[in-house]
Amino acid sequence: MRGKSASKPARRKSKTAGARRKTSRRSRKEPRPSGARPDAAALAKKQRDISVSEFFAKNRHLLGFDNPSKALLTTVKEGVDNSLDACEEAGILPEIRVEIRQLAETRFRIAIQDNGPGIVRKQVPKIFGSLLYGSKFHRLRQSRGQQGIGISAAGMYGLLTTGKPLQIITRTGKGAKAHHIELVIDTKRNEPKVKKDEVVKWDPPHGTRVEIELEGAYRGGQHSVDAYIRQISLANPHAEITYVPPKAEAHGEAHTFPRVSSEVPEETAEIKPHPYGVELGLLMQMFRDTTARNLRSCLSGDFSRVSSVSAKKICDTARVATSRRPSEMTREEAERVHQSIQQTKLMAPPTNCIAPIGEDLIETALRAEVKADFYATITRRPAVYRGNPFLVEVGLAYGGDLPAEEPVTAYRYANRVPLQYQQGACAITRAVTSTDWKSYQLQQPRGALPVGPMLLMVHIASVWVPFTSESKEAIAHYPEIIKELRLALQECGRRVATHIRKRKRELDEAKKRAYIEKYIPQVAIGLQNILGLSDRERDATIRDLEDVLERSRKM
Repeated sequence: MRGKSASKPARRKSKTAGARRKTSRRSRKEPRPSGARPDAAALAKKQRDISVSEFFAKNRHLLGFDNPSKALLTTVKEGVDNSLDACEEAGILPEIRVEIRQLAETRFRIAIQDNGPGIVRKQVPKIFGSLLYGSKFHRLRQSRGQQGIGISAAGMYGLLTTGKPLQIITRTGKGAKAHHIELVIDTKRNEPKVKKDEVVKWDPPHGTRVEIELEGAYRGGQHSVDAYIRQISLANPHAEITYVPPKAEAHGEAHTFPRVSSEVPEETAEIKPHPYGVELGLLMQMFRDTTARNLRSCLSGDFSRVSSVSAKKICDTARVATSRRPSEMTREEAERVHQSIQQTKLMAPPTNCIAPIGEDLIETALRAEVKADFYATITRRPAVYRGNPFLVEVGLAYGGDLPAEEPVTAYRYANRVPLQYQQGACAITRAVTSTDWKSYQLQQPRGALPVGPMLLMVHIASVWVPFTSESKEAIAHYPEIIKELRLALQECGRRVATHIRKRKRELDEAKKRAYIEKYIPQVAIGLQNILGLSDRERDATIRDLEDVLERSRKM
């Protein structure tokens, strides 16, 4: 009994020691914040608007500025795209100069100059110093730019990495003054701030020059500026591009890519939205914003390919009066109209809003770029996705100097612009790899690009290209687009397969002919020995056999 009673104090002592250890561990933890948690009113005070510039400044990887080499390429790309668009809209054959000057190990100055129509002085700050400002977002018409982000984002990246403002020189005509403007972007307000504005002497009669200083890296290879310039000249054979890389800049050396066509691409027309591609929410918004007095005139006037007869049919099917004011329609009425549109047969959207490169120009550009044995080009008829017209073009070069034991080189384009990154996420790559190239006499590992001496140039032209991100590096996998891509690739595949089979037959015939020519004299000698022919008769036999061989080859 004594032993049991003696053990109790010891247990109590150990519990007390354990409590002290827990208290000691708790005392080492961070102290809890004092005071009550904030209520809804306090949280509401912390809410504020987010500027689009501020958002992209923190998420610049979305625009293609996620590493130094890519940032350099993206800046050049956005500047060249703007220059080409400006020249084409004004009907001017583009003459573009791209200069890259290396100031330090990781610092570069990029200059893009064009002979376009120039920019009105009042518009310069907004175009270069405000994101999501432009003339192309709200119109359905083929153009390289779409969102009004590119060149202003490049300037913002330069400002963030070097603190240096954008420099713009622009002139609108011979009688106009040239303006030199330096500006920065206020990312909190998404507004430009002009640091310098002066009239300068500038020799070109019209055009624009943009200079951006930034942190970057100049590298060679598939994703280099050099590769981009070469590819952009291939898809724009009407443009003359002069390129001065960093190493050549110090010596005044330049690489010129001459134009191979003296015709500006056909001017594209702006079209209205096609009702098949309009979703219910957008349809309701269009009803609220329209100036039409009744539903019938709204449908026939605000949409493409909707005649007055088709508009009445849509209204009748939806059980909504044609005289109904669009702005007063209820959600239920709008939904019935939306469903009725899908049930009504309408013509496809007009295609004069698209300007393809063309089969002849693609072949001419390929012949100027690549030395090959065979060329094939095809331009598909326009198709539609989500109410947006688009078309697919494919150019193919086979043989010649192209490497035979490597995967096929595939150049991807959207509205004449090369797509350099995210190859695996692009609908073009999906279409190429899912095509059965083995049936067209080419080797192809499973789920990969074919192997052989071939170059593919695949181009999509559309009023609105469905890019997978704001950086415009890959095209979304719409079934309609992939279908058209496969059909164009298969047509080119059939043509190259015909060429390959013909070439194999010619090689086999040449091989057989070589064997026969080699052994004809031996056959003649054998006949001479068997038949006792003279040397003259033997030589005549050889000539006769060679004559028969030649006639059989020509048959």
